[in-house]
Amino acid sequence: MNRRDALKTAIAAGAAMATAAGCDSATATTSGTPAAQPAGAGTASKAGAPTASASPFTALPPEVSNGPRDRPNVALTFHGQGEPALVDRLLSELETGGARATVLAVGSWLAAQPAMARRILDGGHELGNHTQHHVAIAQLSAAGAYREINECATVLRRLTGSAGVWFRPSQTRHATATIRAEARRAGYLTCLSYDVDSRDYTDPPPAVVVRDTLASLRNGSIVSMHCGHRTTIDALGPILDTLRTRGLRAVTMTQLVSG
Repeated sequence: MNRRDALKTAIAAGAAMATAAGCDSATATTSGTPAAQPAGAGTASKAGAPTASASPFTALPPEVSNGPRDRPNVALTFHGQGEPALVDRLLSELETGGARATVLAVGSWLAAQPAMARRILDGGHELGNHTQHHVAIAQLSAAGAYREINECATVLRRLTGSAGVWFRPSQTRHATATIRAEARRAGYLTCLSYDVDSRDYTDPPPAVVVRDTLASLRNGSIVSMHCGHRTTIDALGPILDTLRTRGLRAVTMTQLVSG
């Protein structure tokens, strides 16, 4: 039995998903299902992602935890930092499997690895904001939160021409009212949460990442995953195989909410 088959077999054990999150320190339960998009929403820019001004996504709630449940799409979203060679391997694994993903980049990491911005976009993936320094943003003042968001947005614009549509707060699963307000001031109308936590940041065996990802995944799910982890790369093949078996497509966040 090869590694991929062994991992697929291992998920049969099944388990309820753990509730802890890799960047989660909050307990809020705010969520939202996107409504129909206005005309033109989700149209990709030349840089690979719509800008907040070009595609305001005004029909979305202040925070999104899942996409529409009536379409067979899911979004694999990755917290973006890590050794570039590992990130490249992860992206290649996604592309080989016919998947497209949304990478929420840490600004300081992307500034130090500028070639990764083009690598992500050239692979058909989407690039967004995960704060400049990956701090516990919920503990910051309003001014501090804005600075973290805006500095990362500045890096994204410099490298790609677009700040992207999507912002995910760091070290918290859900955005506070302050974070939402400061994200909006920086140009992000919607904060991005998730309903499936792969827990890959704990570096368990790949079969555990596969199990935790697939246990409650369904139409419209947004999955939290992380770049820069070998265990995540090893888990992706079986995850994508199972998505195909279930008739699900792995798409970018913009594709997820745009239909």
